[in-house]
Amino acid sequence: MFKACYATEMRALDRAASDFGMIPSIVLMENAALACVSELVKDFDIKKQRVAVFCGKGNNGGDGLAIARHLYNMGVKVNIYLVSGNDFSGDAKTNYDIVNAMNIPVDTITDTEDFEYVIRSYDVVVDAILGTGIKGTVYGTSFDVIRLINENARYILSVDVPSGIDSDSGKICGICVNADKTVTFASYKIGMFMYPAADFVGEVVVAPISIPDTVIKSQNLQINVTDSEFARSVISKRDNNSHKGDYGKLLIIAGSRGMTGAAYLASQAALKSGAGLVTLACPESLNSILEEKTTEVMTLPVRDNDGCIAYEAASQLLEQAEKSDAVLIGPGLGRTDDILEIVKTILRNSNVPVVVDADALYAVAQDRELIENCACDLIFTPHTMELSRIMELDVDYIEENRIQVSREFAEEIGAVLLLKGHHSIVTAPSLEQYINSTGNPGMASGGSGDVLAGIIAALAARGINAEFAAAVGAYIHGYAGDIASKIYGQESLSANDILECLPQAFCRILQVDKQ
Repeated sequence: MFKACYATEMRALDRAASDFGMIPSIVLMENAALACVSELVKDFDIKKQRVAVFCGKGNNGGDGLAIARHLYNMGVKVNIYLVSGNDFSGDAKTNYDIVNAMNIPVDTITDTEDFEYVIRSYDVVVDAILGTGIKGTVYGTSFDVIRLINENARYILSVDVPSGIDSDSGKICGICVNADKTVTFASYKIGMFMYPAADFVGEVVVAPISIPDTVIKSQNLQINVTDSEFARSVISKRDNNSHKGDYGKLLIIAGSRGMTGAAYLASQAALKSGAGLVTLACPESLNSILEEKTTEVMTLPVRDNDGCIAYEAASQLLEQAEKSDAVLIGPGLGRTDDILEIVKTILRNSNVPVVVDADALYAVAQDRELIENCACDLIFTPHTMELSRIMELDVDYIEENRIQVSREFAEEIGAVLLLKGHHSIVTAPSLEQYINSTGNPGMASGGSGDVLAGIIAALAARGINAEFAAAVGAYIHGYAGDIASKIYGQESLSANDILECLPQAFCRILQVDKQ
């Protein structure tokens, strides 16, 4: 699992590699260049391509100069274009002196008139103009060159980050390169997962560039990017001599008149995510419907008040929760005063982890006292609007500060927060964070969140700790959605499609051959 870091953290990591890892910065630059060349060789019959390398005057430009040198030595027709002159220093100057000594073609851009025809003459453009240090607004020749690259390049590989992206916030500094692929070094950059930048990075490849793991760990980076290796490490292999009780008893409190689908999706997702026993508590008037829909799920019909669970059922629900290993409350539950009291009863009295989703989140937003004096582990799964209600913050503010707002919530409440969205963010009370790397826009449809809640609750019922259950659950959910999008397309993707692709997702992630 790779880390994600801010620009200042990356600079500190580079310094630590040199000071404590004894790796000179010129070696890191060389390894960065080789990683980019490796990706070009993977994607193209590179010796048959014409390549233009656009270089700024900083270390990002130095990476570009080294890339051009390696391509030239391979026999590739390559030309270097200097966007900000030739006033190089340090490692970048070393590489500039080398390419001059080798007589690699170098042009300094002073006029961009008709330059679009130059760009169109190349098969591949390498963007090594600005790098991670940019703040403010791109202007002058850099602005013009980036615009022309976007309008005329056939294929763009960006070095570390697309030029013009604020690598911390994900904001666009007036203009940015729209990359087909970005090769970033040692760790992801936070801004790659934020919008609007996430739309411009293309495929992202992380190149280790030989910074030792001990050096990376010494920097105490708290933001992780989930992957299949992490998921495999969390989900233990099933013992041959095991039974259903070994994989968790889960209570799901869900459903109301007109919302039986939410209860169905959540409970089925829990089953397909490995929960040993799932009990669905629902209004007694809806029990026959849900019994027919959920063959493998046990139903617990409870007192009913006009199609919603009545407060009189609270003691029965709590009794069932005490027999369970985890509880999921909220999908399709309804928004009555009785529901608010039931949520309060479960959160304050449960001794097992509780996943708080959908209408249970709405109840918390109506009365923050519901989450006071809770002894159990809580996992909140809001989208931005739901978190806005709970924290009384503007939706746009949350979207612009997803990392920081998530940290504030988790620290204040002492609970795990999964802030949903593309690249969902999981934050633990310890402030360790996990950015999800799976999922697609087709998953933005009704019921998708119910499936996610069921997955997370199943993992929690199996004894996986709350932050890992949320992080791995989000990863698996997105992975299933990605499989489904390839089968059905994004426009037609439904929550049930995600549900049906969960077995394939688990098989691929756990590297099990599906028969």
